[in-house]
Amino acid sequence: MSTFPVCEDILDESVELLQLPDVAKMLSVPVTHTHELLRRHEFIAIRRDGVVGVPAQFLTDDGQAGKVVRSLPGTIALLRDGGYADGEILRWLFTDDPSLPGRPADVLRGDHAREVVRRAQAMAF
Repeated sequence: MSTFPVCEDILDESVELLQLPDVAKMLSVPVTHTHELLRRHEFIAIRRDGVVGVPAQFLTDDGQAGKVVRSLPGTIALLRDGGYADGEILRWLFTDDPSLPGRPADVLRGDHAREVVRRAQAMAF
């Protein structure tokens, strides 16, 4: 069995994590496909209390099946290309930013997603 990347939990306990079988069910894919998405850095998994999960903010429900938040993979790629490790990316995504309407992870789900991507691009280079 091949491995997939997992970051140690650096997030506040209030950040809801979805276990990988639940992520697979939301995305309507086999759980092994979620492993592939993690290897491709579409989102980041966290190990909390020995259990691997994905922050719920990384997924959206379109009424029929869940999807990975549209701008998330590109934002992660920008930051990774800029030398940021997964833990640093998570910390940035889940830290309140007074110049945004909330945390970047939450803003990516709304109308200001382009601003978060723009900031990630500026930070990375």
